[in-house]
Amino acid sequence: MTKQNLDNLVKIGQLQSEPFKEMEAIRILNLAHKRLLDSEIEEVSIVGRFTFAYSAAHSAALTALRWHGFRSENELMTFHCLSDTLAWPASKLGVFDSAHQKISLAENEGYLEIEESTMKELRDLTSSLIKDVEKLVQTP
Repeated sequence: MTKQNLDNLVKIGQLQSEPFKEMEAIRILNLAHKRLLDSEIEEVSIVGRFTFAYSAAHSAALTALRWHGFRSENELMTFHCLSDTLAWPASKLGVFDSAHQKISLAENEGYLEIEESTMKELRDLTSSLIKDVEKLVQTP
């Protein structure tokens, strides 16, 4: 993890430096858990489940960023910072990039087509992300 990379993103206006608030991080991480659980409700449409899973991933990524004392208004940047906040390899981030593109397309053009395999991949990776963020915030 490189704080210098995060500091550089502040300098170019991609991140904001903001003091860490433990209760805020706990609330955001709890929200990630709830949204991930909601993404598994079979009675909800696949579009709804995908949106819940994506939202859970964003909440978890934001918790990691907040733990390091930063915030971003750009959801995609929050995911890209996982390389620095959790030392996640770029290969894992592609799933979140793809999910972000699908969500953006849905919001801008009303089109969102999701396959169950895509849904499962996003849920599995989000579950892994939440576990890694839990380890991070529990570290003294």
